[in-house]
Amino acid sequence: MFDWPTLLRELITLFVVIDPIGSLPVFMYATAHVPKSLHRKFAVRAVLVSAAVLMAFLIGGQYLLESLGLRLGSFQVAGGIILFLFALSMIFGDAKPQREIEEAGRDHLSGAVFPLAMPSIASPGAMLAIVILTDNHTNPVIDQVITAGLLIFVLLITLVLLLLASKIGQLIGTTGASVISRVMGIILATVAVDATLGGLDALGLLNLTPMEDSPFSGG
Repeated sequence: MFDWPTLLRELITLFVVIDPIGSLPVFMYATAHVPKSLHRKFAVRAVLVSAAVLMAFLIGGQYLLESLGLRLGSFQVAGGIILFLFALSMIFGDAKPQREIEEAGRDHLSGAVFPLAMPSIASPGAMLAIVILTDNHTNPVIDQVITAGLLIFVLLITLVLLLLASKIGQLIGTTGASVISRVMGIILATVAVDATLGGLDALGLLNLTPMEDSPFSGG
């Protein structure tokens, strides 16, 4: 039987770290000088590259850590700190779209890969989160497959939004995307704190009360 609260939290976590809405201005800028007939291929290519990168982290990220002799708890703490800093940059610094739009202007030819696929869609935060959410020691294979399904679902949402970018851009504008990005930054900061506490608990440095509906809990 599905644990719906946990599934919902994982879905929200993946949606926040991938930030499909925040990628819209990046897509619109990167395709500004690309023929409209190629926009669909541009969007599909970006999402496919992002999916390949994130699925690679889902399948092999933890094996890489363990081959280096690193504990997942340590990775959770490090990931939580990095996610928190990333969230602070979303809240107080330049908005994600503004920062990556500037990067998009530097290389139009490979805009579907950089910065749209990476680091806009397959962001460092998304890479870290996907490894934490699929801990091989606490999550059975079926749960990891479900997480992979949620990841694909969020990427499909991203693809749909990119294909509707021109209409959505007219509706929310750059300011609207910036506001949404900052709100997501607040949510991401909460996720980061939860990941850090979960990592400290896994390392035995804290003794937290188990939360069955937390995507970072071992239960």
